[in-house]
Order: sequence, then structure tokens, then C-alpha cells
Amino acid sequence: MTRRVRPGTGRYAVAVAVLALAAAGCGIRGTSVPVDAGGAPSRVGCHAPGSDASPGAAGTARVPVYLVCGSALVPVERAVQPPQGAPGAAVRLPAARALLAELQRPPTPDESRAGFSTALPAALRVAGPRAGDAPEALRLSVEPADLPSFALAQLVCTYGRSGALGRTGGALLGGPGPAAAHRYDCSPDVQANPAVAQHAGWGDPQSEES
Repeated sequence: MTRRVRPGTGRYAVAVAVLALAAAGCGIRGTSVPVDAGGAPSRVGCHAPGSDASPGAAGTARVPVYLVCGSALVPVERAVQPPQGAPGAAVRLPAARALLAELQRPPTPDESRAGFSTALPAALRVAGPRAGDAPEALRLSVEPADLPSFALAQLVCTYGRSGALGRTGGALLGGPGPAAAHRYDCSPDVQANPAVAQHAGWGDPQSEES
């Protein structure tokens, strides 16, 4: 019995064969199951918005504070009331307290939309050095190692980049207990991966140069 071939069947078979060869040449494995690749991955912008205060506001200065965006730290500008006097011991503690207050303040709506957040506990307080501490030491109301790692990283980098605190690139921090203060470094590794901040304390606890 003669088999009849439907018109177009031969052309369809040739087309399938050509496509199969092309896929094999590109290193693509064929599959008989439809694959849903899903949507493109979404990413937060992490583009720092402008300060929420006018640049010409009387008595304010723009300063960088480090907020969390994604899994890294990114500086944003905030307008703060600068302490009176030349940089030094007299302005160190007021400046440290003003920066801590900015880190504890919830992100602005623009900052939140850009993906920014803060990990600083609202109850955290900062005090000046005690007897025997180096002049640049700051004492926190909790031990630095007991802070969330992202919170410690925010604090260290914000203090380390502050002009009022000397732009030392880090912070000499201690807690309320008898343990000596230690220097914590705001390194590129800490900014890119704040989880390592708790392991960034190093050197002679009383010396910023160690």
C-alpha cells in the first residue's frame, strides 16, 4: 500500500533537523519541557539622594553618614548642626552624639525608596573617654562587640570619615565595662561586607597609630 505524505511534512522535518544542529553547535542541550526563565533579578539603586535639608540652611553643615544598602555601606549626606569650636576634644563628643543621632534617625522617604536602612539601636548612647583612655576614645553604652555587625560598621565608618573627629579612617571605641577601648578600621572590606566589622578591632587599644 502506498503511503501518502502530507504536503509540508518534509519541509517541517528538515527545519526541525536544522534547528537541532544549530542548538548542538552552540552547546545548548535540547529539552522537550518548556522552561520558564523567570523575570530579571531586581536590584536596589543604592543611589544616595540629596540631603533632606536645604544646603543653605542657617547653621547646618552637610556631613556623610553611612547607611546600609543591600549588603554594603554607602555614604549619604545629612545636614547637621556642627558643634562650636575648632576640631579637638571640646567638639569631639558633641559631634559624635550628633552623628549617632543621624544614624539612629529613620531614613528619609527618598532614602528608603533608594534602598537605604539603618541598623543602629535607638537606645545606644555615646560618652567621652574615661581616665586612662586615649583622648580620641569614645565609650558606648554597650560593648562594641555586642552591637549588630552592621550597626558597628555604620558607626565606625561614620566616625572615621568625620571632619570633626579628625577623619582618622576608623574609631577608637570601648563599652561601659572595664575593658580597654580598641580601634576599629573603616576599610574597603568593612564597607563592602559590614559583617566583618566586629573582627576589625586591632592594635594597641590605647593607640590610634597601632
